[in-house]
Amino acid sequence: MSMLTPPGMGGKYRITGDKYPRMRRTGGRRKLVLAATGGVLALGLVGWGTFQLVDVFTGGSTATAAGGRNCPAPATSASPAKATPLPAPGLIKVNVLNATERSGLAKQTADALKKRGFAIGEVGNATEEYDKKVKGTVLLLGAADAVDGAFPVLATQVGGAKQKVEAPVKGEPAEAEGEADGAAKGPRKPNEVDLIIGDGFKKLAPEAAATGALKALNAPKPSPSPTAAGRC
Repeated sequence: MSMLTPPGMGGKYRITGDKYPRMRRTGGRRKLVLAATGGVLALGLVGWGTFQLVDVFTGGSTATAAGGRNCPAPATSASPAKATPLPAPGLIKVNVLNATERSGLAKQTADALKKRGFAIGEVGNATEEYDKKVKGTVLLLGAADAVDGAFPVLATQVGGAKQKVEAPVKGEPAEAEGEADGAAKGPRKPNEVDLIIGDGFKKLAPEAAATGALKALNAPKPSPSPTAAGRC
């Protein structure tokens, strides 16, 4: 019985010929492809990590196409701003006018403002234009320059004060030589203000509170300024 005869055949069946099936290993090529892919990925990660390390230690000075750097905007810090100084109370002339039906209110208010350092001008009743027509606490009436000067200073003395800029009056006689008749009358002085007392007025603000508000008003206001930016 030949060695190629399968067991149990008893030599009845024999394998003839000189070609036999080959037994090949499966999955070898797949492993090779996976190994090559893994190697490429590993090399890519190593290269990317090296680039990041170089960027960190060199300060990240990669220039943009425009020739600048991709740096964040510098932070800002507050620094005192130089503001135009407000006039002192003694430099503000206040005309105290009563637009209510309560008598003696103009003189009482004028005396209180005088004690607080304000210069007092006319004291009396409001003109027909404003008499019994001011519903709030007070109306501050003055020139355009008073908006950033006398108005805010005087407003610290009474809450809820409203402001109104007085327009030049048409048809008044000229104030200076050389001006034609009927020309617009020049505006009043910047530090002259009418304080017209309205129906909502009770009394001036407490002196301590008014003094604190005036100090806060004169305090320098912080303004943003860029700080020195580091390397990015």
